Amino acid sequence: MLVLLPPSEGKAEGRRGAPLDLGSLALPELTAAREAVLGSLVELCRADEDKARETLGLSEGLRGEVARNAGLRSAPTRPAGQIYTGVLYDALDLASLDAAAKRRASSRLLIFSGLWGAVRVNDRIPAYRCSMGVSLPGHGALGSYWRPAMAEALPRAAGDGLVLDLRSSAYAAAWKPQGELAERTATVRVLHARLVDGVEKRSVVSHFNKATKGRIVRSLLTEGIRPRGPAQLVEALRDLGYVVEAAEPARAGRPWQLDVVVREL
Repeated sequence: MLVLLPPSEGKAEGRRGAPLDLGSLALPELTAAREAVLGSLVELCRADEDKARETLGLSEGLRGEVARNAGLRSAPTRPAGQIYTGVLYDALDLASLDAAAKRRASSRLLIFSGLWGAVRVNDRIPAYRCSMGVSLPGHGALGSYWRPAMAEALPRAAGDGLVLDLRSSAYAAAWKPQGELAERTATVRVLHARLVDGVEKRSVVSHFNKATKGRIVRSLLTEGIRPRGPAQLVEALRDLGYVVEAAEPARAGRPWQLDVVVREL
C-alpha cells in the first residue's frame, strides 16, 4: 500500500542537523528535477526579495521565508515527518506511533512537495516555502513541471498494491495514476454532515477533511491494516468505525472515490 499525502504550508524549522543531501532522498529518479527546482528557487530568493515574495505568493509578514529559501543548501535538515506540521500531521502524530507503525509509515507514506516532488517521512530536508501552485522562472507551473519525472518514479513506488490518494487538488496535478494503476487507487473526500432545520446537509470543510485524513492514516498504520485494493479499503475503514460511501468507477481506468462522512471531530 502506498499513501499519498499533501505537505503543509507551515514547516517546523530545523535548528540542528546535517545540510541537505539530495542524493540521499528516496525516489532517486527525481534527483535531477529536484536539483533544477532547488537551484531556481535559491537563485530567485537571493537575487530579488520582492520578486521572490510575489512569485511564492507570500504576504509581507512572511518576508522572512525568502531569506530562509535563499539558504536552503546549507540549512539544517530534519526528517520530513518532523518538518511538516498542521491539522493533518497533528492528527497523524507520527512521533507517538509505536516502532512497528513507524516502520510502516517509513515505507508506505509519500509526501508530495512543490520543491522535492515527493519524499518519504524519513528523508531529511530543510524547512522551505514553495507550494506546487508556484510558477518558477525557467520551469513554469510546478504541477506541470513535475509530471514527466513523476510518471517514471511513481508507478515503481506504487508497486502492485493499493494507492490511497489523500492529496489536495494542487498536488494531485503533479501525478495522476493511469490505467490498471488507477483502478487500484482510491481517493477520499471527507464530508461534514449536520442537521439544518431537520434536514441533513453535507459540505467539505477543510479542518474536518485534514483531521479525518490524518486519523485514517494513523489507524491504518497502528492496526497494521494493508488493504489489497479499494474494495478492501472500504471494508477496513468501516471496521474501524468510519461511515464510508463508495461505488465502483463507472469506467475502467478510473480511481475509486470514497466519501467519509463525519458529524463531529
